[in-house]
Amino acid sequence: MNGMQKLDIKQLRILNALLAEKNLSRVADNMGLTQQAISEQLRKLRDVFADRLLVRQGNSMVPTPLALELGTKIHTILSDIESLSQVNEFSPATYKGVITISATDYAIEAVLPSFLRVVREQAPHLKLIVTDFESDQLSAKLTSGELDLALTFPPFVSNDIPWAHLFDEQHICVASACSELCNQAPLSLEQLASLPQLVISPSKANLKGSHDRWFAEQGLERNIVMSLPSFKGAPDVLYTTDMVAFYPSRLLPNSKVASIAMDVQPPKFEVIVAWHPRTQHSQIHQWLLGKLQEICGKSLINRAY
Repeated sequence: MNGMQKLDIKQLRILNALLAEKNLSRVADNMGLTQQAISEQLRKLRDVFADRLLVRQGNSMVPTPLALELGTKIHTILSDIESLSQVNEFSPATYKGVITISATDYAIEAVLPSFLRVVREQAPHLKLIVTDFESDQLSAKLTSGELDLALTFPPFVSNDIPWAHLFDEQHICVASACSELCNQAPLSLEQLASLPQLVISPSKANLKGSHDRWFAEQGLERNIVMSLPSFKGAPDVLYTTDMVAFYPSRLLPNSKVASIAMDVQPPKFEVIVAWHPRTQHSQIHQWLLGKLQEICGKSLINRAY
């Protein structure tokens, strides 16, 4: 690793950004530099570490094993430097930086609109990247520094990742707004189990739902006939079919669906925000966590269709 003494903070920031974005032009745009300047810095970094660091694959760039190893260390170094520079000086109004958030499709609809409105108002220079939720890679990406925060559920977070409670959510059983089921007397769990059901399975493509265990504990098996990867299209699907589904209360009301009365309600589920211990004392992370908890303690959204 010749030339290590010539390595500067700017180059570390560029490499950190490249490992996160895996795209030269996006990094150039985000950092206010030309793509040629980023390419030149990448060339120098390759000389310093005697490694290609990022290898082009299609329209993206893939980190080498050494680059992935360096990524965790660089993120820690930059976080420490940021903490030093912001001691007693932190102000969200003037803070400049990039934060990457992973969010479930539910959180994108139920949490992010209110949260991002506040962030844009109070931290106008902060740039945010919201990525798709990948449950099997969540902890690894938080550890590597590829993600700063994750809006998720406790089962998806490993034991070494800290998290904070945001709120409890309740699933409501819904069907097409035109369905006669919405005007009937409360259904028993046994009656509901026999109805054709739609489930949302964001992490794996299968016919399994989050309330399967609840039914099984009553000796019942759900009649699941379809799964979708997100809640987004569920109301449209339900509106044109005979299926029922459990839908989060904070995504209601919706003109395409109506609730079905039940004589017993499913267990509530917990919505959380997770981060890596490395950022425990980062002022921007603490500010964002505080805003999330503040917003989630209020009415998150006012939906009208």
